[in-house]
Amino acid sequence: MSLKNRAALATRVIHAGQEPDPATGAVVPPLYTATTYVQDGIGENRGYDYSRSGNPTRQRVEICLADLENAAAAFAFPSGLSAASVMVATLKPGARIVAHEDLYGGVYRLLAQVAPAMSGVKVDLIDFCDTETLAAAAQGAELLWFETPSNPLLKVVDLQAVSAIARDVGAVSVCDSTFASPCGQLPLDHGIDVVMHSATKFLGGHSDLLGGVLAVSERAPEGLADRVGYLQNALGAVMCPSDCALLLRSLRTLALRVERQGASAAFLAQQLEARAEEFGIAEVIYPGLASHPGHGVAAQQMTSFGALISLRLTGGTKRVERVLTSTELFHFAVSLGSVESLIQHPASLTHAAVAEEHREKISIGDDLVRLSVGCEDPNDLLADLVSAFAAG
Repeated sequence: MSLKNRAALATRVIHAGQEPDPATGAVVPPLYTATTYVQDGIGENRGYDYSRSGNPTRQRVEICLADLENAAAAFAFPSGLSAASVMVATLKPGARIVAHEDLYGGVYRLLAQVAPAMSGVKVDLIDFCDTETLAAAAQGAELLWFETPSNPLLKVVDLQAVSAIARDVGAVSVCDSTFASPCGQLPLDHGIDVVMHSATKFLGGHSDLLGGVLAVSERAPEGLADRVGYLQNALGAVMCPSDCALLLRSLRTLALRVERQGASAAFLAQQLEARAEEFGIAEVIYPGLASHPGHGVAAQQMTSFGALISLRLTGGTKRVERVLTSTELFHFAVSLGSVESLIQHPASLTHAAVAEEHREKISIGDDLVRLSVGCEDPNDLLADLVSAFAAG
């Protein structure tokens, strides 16, 4: 069922690709775990032959994801990094990638270390917020890769500016929109060719599944969606049926969760910025704050400023560790986007794979902590942080 242009996103997360089972009328679509399917004759089947090449449950979640992103097609992978790996595999050996300098550590490792060794891909890391520098660096590039908001510095990249530069130089543009989710922004609507998600985060939302998504625009270069689908099958990079069913279940509450998390994050960011000196905070980084350098761009292209807040704490590394280990509602753990709130330390966790000199260049130091705001009562979350700051 496609509801694009006919219903609000909060409706589509519940109904797109999730029509009742035609065989039984079940409102919740059944989970198909079969690995193989009976053939009706040579070259004749009912749409499936082997589960890696096609599965009814995976097809449903991919239809839903394509609908939510206003995409021509979407593909579900077993992790965010497997989705990123397939996207890189669409390039010819020796191709050049220009990537945002502020990236999730696993993607940095893939682009800066793994891909060059495997296929001779060349990667340049620059600040995508500087569009003049980007326009010059993009000359001769085959792929422009960026996150907005970025991880962990929450930089906001102008989607329309990047899409225009990509078109000018003939490059494919890929936006990792994990931090926003489809309920926060729709990069394809701004001219981006491919949107990526770690479905482990907001899409899954309950810290109980791994997954990745690539959604390809109708305006992307001809054949790109077919190429992604071919490589997904050829490399075996498919989300398992049980995780697809779990993801479909989770998507039904996506709009509700993101709305609550975004509202709570905005409240906390305002409170923390207003009392920063009292709490020993040197900087509060949140796109919804007027003090954020990308606030104006974010207001134009985002419908929610997200649920991630980054903080620079005063008092040195020992104080930072005391704060990290003193919260009760904010679990000190990696990841983000789930119903429970998390606090983590990028330099030692998500970005430990990033070369130390690069972390220093972009200011990911030991003073930086990242909050992922969940669905708890925001006043309880504030009290938890106040207590931890005092303990630190």
